[in-house]
Amino acid sequence: MTAAAPLLQVRSLSKVFGGIQAVDNFSFDVEEGSITGIIGPNGAGKTTVFNLITGVYPLSAGEILFGGESIGGLRPDVIVRKRVARTFQNIRLFNRQTCIENVLTPLLQRGKCSFFGAILGMPGARRMERELHEKAMDLLKSLGLAKYAGWQAGNLPYGLQRKLEIARALATDPRLLLLDEPAAGMNPEETRSLAELVSEIRDKFNLTILLIEHHMDLVMNICSPIVVMNFGALLARGTPDEIRANPDVVAAYLGKGKKS
Repeated sequence: MTAAAPLLQVRSLSKVFGGIQAVDNFSFDVEEGSITGIIGPNGAGKTTVFNLITGVYPLSAGEILFGGESIGGLRPDVIVRKRVARTFQNIRLFNRQTCIENVLTPLLQRGKCSFFGAILGMPGARRMERELHEKAMDLLKSLGLAKYAGWQAGNLPYGLQRKLEIARALATDPRLLLLDEPAAGMNPEETRSLAELVSEIRDKFNLTILLIEHHMDLVMNICSPIVVMNFGALLARGTPDEIRANPDVVAAYLGKGKKS
């Protein structure tokens, strides 16, 4: 029997900004159902790779296949409709809207009911509104945010804002979820809780997750494989134990005195 192709295949990816090679002939795969980690220092090109996968930047060279289909160069909204979602290093929420309104927004964009039907209060529109409200509450519950449904997003503690952004991404019904430094700004307890949450949502929502993170304990505990970037290129790929034992990785990122 032929093995299934990886859900995401990145081939010879390159990105040049004004003569600066931000990503250099970078290739890796993401297997369906995995939690794959990408590590490397600031400036290694990790977020640029996310921006290329999600259509924020055009490719300079290379190919990106999702589910066997080429998505390199597609618009971000088209890629979302193909069920690739992401979060950002800098949280992007509607701070003056409530938590449930933040989650309802992407759900409404996916809804089938017409704008005029909603305005006129037609039965189908009212039914759709109830169903979407229930889905939004279910997503908030999954992230431990149900009791904050009526809070303005901007009033949430920072760690909970991170979780709300994940809930918004889940509302787009992704197969592949890209998390860009989800533990940034979190204390150790919040980081441990997030690690458990990432594994839980992977299982509950049948997700594949690609994660950029500087918290090495989080990466080593929940990610396999781990991809290591250095100056825009691939340095290593392997299991947590293989990455820990790789002398190039130890020297570049995990060694004494190096920032993880």
